[in-house]
Amino acid sequence: MEKKTLVELFADGACSGNPGPGGWGTILRCMGKEKELSGGEEQTTNNRMELTAVIEGLKALRFPCRVTVTTDSQYVYNGVTKGWAESWRQNNWVKKDKRPALNADLWEELLNLLAVHDVTFVWIKGHNNHAENERCDALAVAQSRKFLTE
Repeated sequence: MEKKTLVELFADGACSGNPGPGGWGTILRCMGKEKELSGGEEQTTNNRMELTAVIEGLKALRFPCRVTVTTDSQYVYNGVTKGWAESWRQNNWVKKDKRPALNADLWEELLNLLAVHDVTFVWIKGHNNHAENERCDALAVAQSRKFLTE
């Protein structure tokens, strides 16, 4: 069995209004090195930004890794760990209540990335003095502010 590189991925999203201008921030940590990524959209939702933060972090990895994703998003955490997203995909992006699953495009992308990497998700309470989560939040908020009219 090949030994995969261990990567810590911290992710957070922010939105000013929901929907509204949004941003995401990600920190990747591997073998003592750290990389910050961030971006945003003019019109989006908080959940889309939370998903995008994880997706962009995973997309930045150049080869299959063992990844621990730390998120404060119960939407992302539960969507993956409780199998909701996989179930939605199997049902053509329709939920049990027969309503369409939101953010199917991003869930599809995330599920495809999860098939490449060995990923464990950890949920933490947001805005609770977790250093990396606070930094990701700051990155996300800074990106969302770029879209606010001056």
